[in-house]
Amino acid sequence: MATLARTIDSPRTTAPYRIDVSRGQMSSRVSSEWFSRPDDEKFLSLTTLYDSVRRRADRASTRVVESRAVRVEARSDNPERLMLFAPGDDNPIAPTNWSFGQLASLVGAPASYLRQLPAALAGINLQHGLITHRGEQVKLLQTEDGRTELRAATGPDYGRIWDHELVSAVMNFAGDGVGDTRWKVPGTIQWGNMHYNPHVDITKDTTTLYASDRDVFVFLVDDTHPIEAGKLPNGEPDYYFRGFYAWNSEVGSKTLGIATFYLRGVCANRCLWGVENFEEVNIRHSKFAAARFAHQAAPALEHFADSSAQPFVSGINAARDRIVARKDEDREDFLRKRGFSKTETSKIIQTVLVEEGHPPESLYDFVQGITAVARSKTHQDGRLELEGKARKLLEKAL
Repeated sequence: MATLARTIDSPRTTAPYRIDVSRGQMSSRVSSEWFSRPDDEKFLSLTTLYDSVRRRADRASTRVVESRAVRVEARSDNPERLMLFAPGDDNPIAPTNWSFGQLASLVGAPASYLRQLPAALAGINLQHGLITHRGEQVKLLQTEDGRTELRAATGPDYGRIWDHELVSAVMNFAGDGVGDTRWKVPGTIQWGNMHYNPHVDITKDTTTLYASDRDVFVFLVDDTHPIEAGKLPNGEPDYYFRGFYAWNSEVGSKTLGIATFYLRGVCANRCLWGVENFEEVNIRHSKFAAARFAHQAAPALEHFADSSAQPFVSGINAARDRIVARKDEDREDFLRKRGFSKTETSKIIQTVLVEEGHPPESLYDFVQGITAVARSKTHQDGRLELEGKARKLLEKAL
């Protein structure tokens, strides 16, 4: 299934390399996934992840029914569980926690409240809602595995992108995701000497390949081919590497999404450090979602995986070469004209002076100062606003 990406730009490294995580942005997006996943949602290779999500798709079937025709019962042999009966099928269907919430939302009932009731009483309320609610068509996603389980109840035009389709698209260029191609589960930062080690054993504690009954999430990097994009203030190389994460939910708990970026390191808690050039695309599960994924998102991801880093490096160098201020009044004027407050302006200039050893002069100096100040913001809205301004400045050099 996998096809090796062509060799691009930088040679493969077998040893840790020094990084500077004070630059760029820090992202906890992958860390939140890593922290919240139990062991049975963690996978050690793309193959085992694919096999798991493909098996459940092979056991699945969909059909569209009238919502008013769905019958709700509390089984006498299991009074704590609700069972559903759909038109044309005498076999009971067990709703998952997620699909129960979707049905409750369909009829305007508070799912959290219904879950607190005994099954019989919750069933009466849900049945009343389905009968009295104006009739609508509902697309049911059922899985057969010893019993029939209702995994999703969505609108009839829900454009399902299967979780295994996303994983398969990643495997087309990333292979097994364990180092058989350029793309792999990330290594980790060695904080003691500020080196990044790309070669770390893939275990349940380090993997970034996840799937639950609701979703799939994959994070991979090309960290054995670091890219030198200029020099640090001390003259050492400023190393980046490429990374991406992608996610999907075939049951409707989230959109399909892909994020690509450059970064300098990943810590043991799977926080991303020194992130630059972040790009994200989302595809809602609307009627033509599957076609959009096949013809737009999947090719775009493979293009990123197989593309040269030279445009990124050239953009960074152009920002470093573009001198926008040489005097103190020019620096203040540059920032104030772009919407920064007097306090923010002072902090940005001082931060660059401390971290770079000189006052900001180039466009890149100002971008680094703004992102550093943004990291100190305790409120997300303020941090995102500053990061957005830094991004717009950098884009002017690209």
